[in-house]
Amino acid sequence: MAEVTNVSEYEAIGREKLPKMVYDYFASGAEDQWTLAENRHAFSRILFRPRILIDVSKIDMTTNVLGFKISMPIMIAPTAMQKLAHRDGEYATARAASAAGTIMTLSSMSTSSVEEIASTGPGIRFFQLSVYKDRHVIERLVRRVERAGFKAIALTVDVQRLGRREADIKNRFTLPPHLKLKNFEGLDLGKMDKVDGSGLASYVGGQSDRTLSWKDLKWLQSITSLPILLKGVLTAEDTRIAIQNGANGIIVSNHGARQLDYVPATIMVLEEVVKAAQGRVPVFLDGGVRHGTDVFKALALGASGIFIGRPVVFSLAAEGEAGVKKVLQMLRDEFELTMALNGCRSLSEITRNHVIAMWDASRL
Repeated sequence: MAEVTNVSEYEAIGREKLPKMVYDYFASGAEDQWTLAENRHAFSRILFRPRILIDVSKIDMTTNVLGFKISMPIMIAPTAMQKLAHRDGEYATARAASAAGTIMTLSSMSTSSVEEIASTGPGIRFFQLSVYKDRHVIERLVRRVERAGFKAIALTVDVQRLGRREADIKNRFTLPPHLKLKNFEGLDLGKMDKVDGSGLASYVGGQSDRTLSWKDLKWLQSITSLPILLKGVLTAEDTRIAIQNGANGIIVSNHGARQLDYVPATIMVLEEVVKAAQGRVPVFLDGGVRHGTDVFKALALGASGIFIGRPVVFSLAAEGEAGVKKVLQMLRDEFELTMALNGCRSLSEITRNHVIAMWDASRL
């Protein structure tokens, strides 16, 4: 395999190595995939205003997330069913995140259980929670998450129904019989049936609670003391409601462009959410981050950190744990270089004055 010099090159390797059904599942978005492309393209419409003649011989990228110190503001987003990409799946991702000194978020629909991930050794881990109709199932899962030492819950708030993912429909996507949704194994919820269409859509349609609303954030707070981040916020209005209802943080996310097509790129609405939060809770971003320059741009627009998803699964497919480690290191190195070339020695020195967003006419 030729030397990989940037994160995006892993996707091409993943396309070659993975079965079409699996590659399409990880790579595709909803409907026309406009938002999928826009998540990337929007970053290209943000330009730098670098400062010069600043001593950047020492760069500090460490940060604090919900009280936990990590080595850099680059974390791992929840991506489901990682053993589709590599036999080690979430185990490899957990070990890579721990080695990099950063946070891994485990998906509810993982092919490794919370207990199995805890067994990989020390690490700061969050858990992405999808709310099922059977609240007793979810309550038991939350208890397991706490016992396994996870430090926060990222509640997904944009999947009462699954977005229309045409590739999954065409491929009749399903989880192979040898793999299970391990967090639900033993509850008759660990399997995904093959159907005429997307098996994932059928599974989510049967289990996801369409009544999910703000009152359920209070319910979740009543059964856990873990901090709760809301993942899937795109507007100032919902940011204010989330904070009023006690959310401990916001993840600006459009679900990797896999839910509602023709919503804005996450980087385009980040400032709106940050301004509405008014510093009361941290705001994070996922979607479209492929370079260290993207990380800098997100922080300059007010994010406290970013999460990456697809780069993890494609590097996992290519090289297993070593691939995920390399992705994290590449992004770290690129981010450090971007900080230096902009004249920033610490995250606190990254400001809005370092960037021009081309949609911000007042600054052009």
